[in-house]
Order: sequence, then structure tokens, then C-alpha cells
Amino acid sequence: MTTIRQNGSLYTNIQNKIATIEFGHPASNSFPSELLDRLTKELISVGKNDEVSLIILKSEGEKAFCAGASFDELVAVSTLEEGKQFFAGFANVINAMRTCGKLIIGRIQGKTVGGGVGLAAACDYVLATENASIKLSEFTIGIGPFVIEPAVSRKIGISGTAELTLDATSWKNAYWAKEKGLYAKVFESTSELDKEIDIMATKLASYNPVALIEMKKVLWKGTENWNNLLAERAAVSGELVLSEFTKKALLKFKK
Repeated sequence: MTTIRQNGSLYTNIQNKIATIEFGHPASNSFPSELLDRLTKELISVGKNDEVSLIILKSEGEKAFCAGASFDELVAVSTLEEGKQFFAGFANVINAMRTCGKLIIGRIQGKTVGGGVGLAAACDYVLATENASIKLSEFTIGIGPFVIEPAVSRKIGISGTAELTLDATSWKNAYWAKEKGLYAKVFESTSELDKEIDIMATKLASYNPVALIEMKKVLWKGTENWNNLLAERAAVSGELVLSEFTKKALLKFKK
């Protein structure tokens, strides 16, 4: 299934029990709300497909994996409800990744920022290239990575999340992310990355699908409160984005 619109593209290909979901957007694979909503629905749909044992999540191109949420939409937020709905986009995607019932392999080919780091963290197993540096720059515009924090901290711990969040202007390289537990393996090139993903996915898809489903439950044990937690975090971010500090900071970045 292919969906190509002004607000980005989403493509799902299913072969040999492996569903590859690929998203894309001209602005460094960032996510407008509509694309986040479509990804959420696609993850839920694929999760219910008995012909699928495994999901690969990837983005278009060879450069950025994901630049996070749409900057233009963030600037346009004018009410508390709009802010809450805006930040709920990534909350919904993370919860769909958590509950879809299928193990998810993340393919991270390039730099990822903000919500994109949350997507990587919500994958069950992540393979990346040396170019896949990460950054949480939310503090620079007066907000914080509150919605994605539970997923990030679950992978790299509170200390890693603190280092990444508080040093908001610095990139952490792929080997830092691997050392902290976000990435399982790092490769020198995308061709090596894709070769390893193919091998890994083929192996996993050959295993007992019921065992894979049960393992997914085990890996996410203790996150049963995330529907409420991430909604609460979205409300916090939605309020912050309306602050005078953030509005001024966003105007500076826009210029």
C-alpha cells in the first residue's frame, strides 16, 4: 500500500511475513500530524495481520532518518488543545509500536532528532550506520522531550537521557548510542546495514510467530500505564509551547 500526499508519504510492503513500513517527508523525514496519524493506524493494522510476523521501520533516502515533528505545525499551535493534540501524535505512534503485537526492527541510516529518537527507542531492535547521530534539542526552544522520555529512558537509562537532554545543542554519535543501548549494531555503510537487516529479519520471521508475540509482551512489561502517561506528557508539552519563552524562541528559529 502506498500513500503519497503533501504531508509526506507512507509505504508498506509485505513479503515473507515481513512488513516493511517506510515513511518520508521532504523536510528531512519530519512528521506533520497527518503523517503521524497515518503511521499510527498503519502500525495497528499491520499488528493485526496474521500474515505478518515482523515489522521493519525505515525512512526514505540516505540522509536523515527523522527530524522529529513538523516545525511549521509547532509554530502554528495557538491553543492548549492544539498543543496537546500536536504532541499526542508521537505519543500515539509510540503506544502503537508498543502494543501492536509485532516485534519491530528499526533501520536508522542517518541523523535523528527529537521525536525521531523516540521512534528509534520504541523499536525492539535497532540497527544503524555511523551517520546515525542523535540529538534532543527541545530545551533550546523552551520545551522538553517529555512525550518520548519514557521510551528513551527505557533504552538508555535516566543518566543517558539526562546527558542527551541537558546537552541540547550537541550531537551524540552512533557509537555513543550503541554503548548506551539504543542501537544494537552500527555499520559503516547503508549497504552493510541493509544486508544485516535482511539476515536478521529473515531469521526472526522463520521463528514461531506465537513465541515472537509473547516475547514482545515480555519486552514491554511494565509499560501498561503509557497510554495515560504519554497523554499527560503531551499536555505538559502543549502548555509549554504556548509560553512566551517558547514563542520567542520559535520565532528566532523560524527567521
